Amino acid sequence: MSKLGTIGARLHRGEIAYDFVGKRKIWYGISILITITAIVGLAVRGLNMGIEFEGGAVFTTPTKMSASVAQAEEYANKASGHQAIVQKLGNGSLRIQIAGIDTGQSDRIKQELAKDLKLDPEKLAADLVGPSWGEQIANKAWQGLAIFMVLVVIYLAIAFEWRMAIAALVALIHDITITTGIYALVGFEVTPGTVIGLLTILGYSLYDTVVVFDSLKEQTKDLTKQTRFTYSEIANRSINGTLVRSINTTVVALLPVAGLLFIGGGFLGAGTLNDISLSLFVGLAAGAYSSIFIATPLVADLKEREPAMKSLTKRVLAKRAQAAAAGEDLAEVRATAGDDGDDGAPAVVGPRNQPARGRGRGRTSGKRR
Repeated sequence: MSKLGTIGARLHRGEIAYDFVGKRKIWYGISILITITAIVGLAVRGLNMGIEFEGGAVFTTPTKMSASVAQAEEYANKASGHQAIVQKLGNGSLRIQIAGIDTGQSDRIKQELAKDLKLDPEKLAADLVGPSWGEQIANKAWQGLAIFMVLVVIYLAIAFEWRMAIAALVALIHDITITTGIYALVGFEVTPGTVIGLLTILGYSLYDTVVVFDSLKEQTKDLTKQTRFTYSEIANRSINGTLVRSINTTVVALLPVAGLLFIGGGFLGAGTLNDISLSLFVGLAAGAYSSIFIATPLVADLKEREPAMKSLTKRVLAKRAQAAAAGEDLAEVRATAGDDGDDGAPAVVGPRNQPARGRGRGRTSGKRR
């Protein structure tokens, strides 16, 4: 841990750095490839919408069932003629979801399920869910998402600048697209919990992005008055300066979510936890990635197109070329004089100022007595 802290301090001071902005075309290519894969997954497989959005019936068995999840799924499919989703709850009971059935079908399916599972029909709980409730939640979620993005763009444009607002918006769309694409590819059920998770990750996605933007804003004050660094180089220093902080924040946030997803939902079998935990896990990871590899490099791309930044880049490169040429001239003078500079003392070029002689020789102060 102390070694990681040392690396973080050196990154913050600019002693070491990784060229994130310089390699931005690689990150853009990776992001485009992942985004296309997510969009294809959405187009081909689609989202597995939960019963709250499609309507149907939910049957819950008593605890300590002898039938397995696979057997219950087979019985439900045969009784309903629809694809059923069966989950084993923490208390040992089974939750059987069948979408697209009405009240009459529900009563018939309940009787057949009770017979196949060797249960008293009265002990098999049945709940009907209408699609209007889930549709209302989805509509409100889309409205909230649209309002959120508009407010974020306005705030970032005022607090920072419009280029940063555009970059943050692109990063948000990137994160949401990847998260929904993962849901389509994995086949997890989309429930109201999933919608809540998607809306939650928006704040996490913006957090790291705003931290880097704030550092970039501070470091680029009066940037055009100097000729040491270009805007892209300052942007890269901002990413490196906040890199360890972003990693630590993301890891700490991912650990409990990973516990819910892999231990609670996978190992312990609490499948209902998967609804929100998968969206949070993928969204947190995508948000950390986009803040480092997408948002800030995109801001640098947009800023470098400004005439003032183009002029700054030319001045910086010209000054570096002059410094390199001066270094070559000094090396040439040393070679001509037969001095290879190995003694550590630089070769003297031009006249030297000789100390005055004869004044105050032998006296401590140099004044005449």
